[in-house]
Amino acid sequence: MKGPSLGIALKIGGTLGFSLMYAAIKLAGPVPVGEVVFFRAFFALIPVAAVGAWTVGVGAMVRTAHPFKHIVRSVTGVASMFLNFVALGMISLADLTAFGFAMPIFAVVLAAIFLKERVGRYRWSAVAAGFAGVLVMLFPHGGIGAFVARGSSAGALLALVAALLSAVVVIIIRHMHASEKGATIVFYFMSTCAAAGAITMIWDRVPLSVTQALWLVLSGILGGVGQIGMTFSYRYGDTSLLAPFDYASIIWATILGWVLFAEVPDHIVMTGAAIVTASGLVIVWRERQLRRAAVIESEATL
Repeated sequence: MKGPSLGIALKIGGTLGFSLMYAAIKLAGPVPVGEVVFFRAFFALIPVAAVGAWTVGVGAMVRTAHPFKHIVRSVTGVASMFLNFVALGMISLADLTAFGFAMPIFAVVLAAIFLKERVGRYRWSAVAAGFAGVLVMLFPHGGIGAFVARGSSAGALLALVAALLSAVVVIIIRHMHASEKGATIVFYFMSTCAAAGAITMIWDRVPLSVTQALWLVLSGILGGVGQIGMTFSYRYGDTSLLAPFDYASIIWATILGWVLFAEVPDHIVMTGAAIVTASGLVIVWRERQLRRAAVIESEATL
């Protein structure tokens, strides 16, 4: 398997790794979220640091000329991770995944505002449709009332805010990639997550059973493997080619939720997720068209 096919396989494997990670966290049972974050990040560092040391070397992985950028990226990512794990205890695995699909929609808006990217009518239309899909997904959780309610409504809101923060992370990483290695960005993010989780454990932790500890350790390793799959997939395929395969995660989440937790996805949420997914695919398609046009234009001027 070579080239784009390998990239697609790694991308799909990455989505499976993250879905299994969430399932392992859910199987661990009620554990303070900070403790979950610590295990998820600390044990993810093992495969991530090993691969980073093998590919770019330890020195290159930890070396950075822009520590403040890493702080901003890591703090934003930590907040998103905390919110996601809190939401996971309130809504189904499939619902959590579906709300995560709003991230590319938010990213387009943020890129237009902060990166001054030109967004045409196709992508703005996709953004509008995507937000309509989000409202559909919110309906079973209380609709607009999700912004003031509790329970599953609060879980839906937290998942949506986590998606927004993930979109902020995407914008930050776009800005960082010009000067920072991917392994460096991931290393400092995971280190910050582990530190943040460890700090919260000073005042909020519970003794873990052997089974709980094993599930949480496994969640960290699976998260690290998922991160590696996602990162390396872009070595073998363009972003526009690989982006649609992010949506494979809803398949894994639905299967795992049904088999492990007897969770049946709400059909209204899945309808909204389909709208958001279609909107995301339109955005990917349009960005690929614009990239091709830019390449053709640059070649014409040579």
